[in-house]
Amino acid sequence: MAKYVVTGGAGFIGSHVVDQLVRRGDDVHVIDNLLTGKRERLNPGATFHEVDIRDAEKLPAIFAGTAGIFHVAAQPRMQYSIKEPKLTNDINITGTLNVLLAARDAGVSRVVYSASSSAYGPRHPMPLKEDMAPEPVIPYAIQKRVGEQYCQMASKFYGLETVSLRYFNVYGPRQTTSKDGPYATVIGIFLEERKNNRPMPVVPDGKQRRDFTHVWDVAAANLLSMSPASVGKGEIINIGTGKSYSVLEVAQMIGGEWEFTNPREGEVHETLADNRKAKELLGWEPKISFEEGIQELKKEYNLP
Repeated sequence: MAKYVVTGGAGFIGSHVVDQLVRRGDDVHVIDNLLTGKRERLNPGATFHEVDIRDAEKLPAIFAGTAGIFHVAAQPRMQYSIKEPKLTNDINITGTLNVLLAARDAGVSRVVYSASSSAYGPRHPMPLKEDMAPEPVIPYAIQKRVGEQYCQMASKFYGLETVSLRYFNVYGPRQTTSKDGPYATVIGIFLEERKNNRPMPVVPDGKQRRDFTHVWDVAAANLLSMSPASVGKGEIINIGTGKSYSVLEVAQMIGGEWEFTNPREGEVHETLADNRKAKELLGWEPKISFEEGIQELKKEYNLP
């Protein structure tokens, strides 16, 4: 039984990575400060450490004897990072460096890093390919890009195997909703508002397109990234479906009334992944269609 550590394992994405590892029979340890993570998301089959990745001195003891680390912990949301650039920088950059150095010192073989497609910035033609020059603009995007660079540095100078997965608009069970504040994910907001018979708030003009990727597929990509010899030298890999939908199409699929709301700072017009590299290096392909994913979420919310 191999030991794996999941940072941010009480969060939306991290908790699903934990679930898949526990289901596989691994010895799973979760690190989370519960700042955005939730105790109810913790898998009882994992060992929980209520630790902040900014506390570098607390990491080595947890990492001891660990085969690999899934570094999912982050302070997410683009607009929030504009409001709180220092806090998000401390967690997303300094915290990531702390994880990498502690992994090196503990003799960990590999770190799989949760990166973000926001690193591409707003100007590239679609689909987005890994060889395009990153042009991050918003603090969160800049921070996630620096995390990729630190992973590549750790592989080059310290011999720590790393791989960075650039996620595209992750959605699914346990996603943030309007109950979690103003920086929640669009699908979570729509479902919560629809459940409460309120209009879904659409950012003008509603024609923005997103490559929505189900969290179960994202978690599966993490597990596939941990062991193959085809990766481990700081590679950057898109994790997206290669298909996009407009925000208005999402509202129509969920059903019900919607209304335009205030524009969001830093919104890009479209995201769309070229996922051929994930297929070639990891053998990963998305299994859950967007239509299927939305239908399952509507059932969860008891929506027709």
